[in-house]
Amino acid sequence: MELVQTHIEGPVATLTLNRPEKRNALSGPLVTALSQALQAVAEQKTVRVVVLTGAGKVFSAGADLAELSRLQEATVEENLVDSERLAALFRQLAYYPKPLIARVNGHAIAGGCGLAIACDFTIAVTSAKLGFTEVRIGFVPAIVATFVLRRVGETVARDLLLRGRLIEAEEAVRLGLIYRVVPPEELDPTVQTLARELTTETSPSAVALTRRLLADLPGLNLDAALAYATRVNALARGTADCKAGIQAFLAKQDPPWRRSSG
Repeated sequence: MELVQTHIEGPVATLTLNRPEKRNALSGPLVTALSQALQAVAEQKTVRVVVLTGAGKVFSAGADLAELSRLQEATVEENLVDSERLAALFRQLAYYPKPLIARVNGHAIAGGCGLAIACDFTIAVTSAKLGFTEVRIGFVPAIVATFVLRRVGETVARDLLLRGRLIEAEEAVRLGLIYRVVPPEELDPTVQTLARELTTETSPSAVALTRRLLADLPGLNLDAALAYATRVNALARGTADCKAGIQAFLAKQDPPWRRSSG
């Protein structure tokens, strides 16, 4: 059985976590499989957008607790290797060259919620519950905390991470943790509409540069951030997409990415 199923339709690739019998818990093999699937899709130039979802009724229940229990008998070095594998996946998501949409079809908990909010757009069904429950089982939401802080700031992050409570999708939107909540019957049309907009209205190279900019800026002070942004600004002006986009605008024509997608 494939731990991650890949389905490509035109410019959109859908990656499905495929452990429904384990609520798509993030085992070591699943983390590796997802990383490999992301890399394979990144290398396909025709793919413009990646949708991440879960098989069955749950997006992801987070870490595989049975696997964590076994790792309690492992050495510190062995546990470090396992943690580094998960951190590498989150770094891969942060620096991914294509926009990411999380199609949250059910509960997204702990590391599963972290996976969802590491995407650019997190769209959840109304019945989904989200949260970081690690402290309630004596664990620490260490890796996901980086992304929670970036999404919602310290005050809300303390509420979510220290209390370990689950919240409704509607509250997650109000807190700024996720992008949008929709009824189940509207999940696929909403994801498809957003994916279509991203594939027809935006430049591939501009989106890739902007994603990297958004990944790097929060860690820089003002002067460093402006210096970095200035370099990206200058680099962007010389890209083929920028040249073609400006020429198309001045000529009152569609840019090439819109023509190629129409």
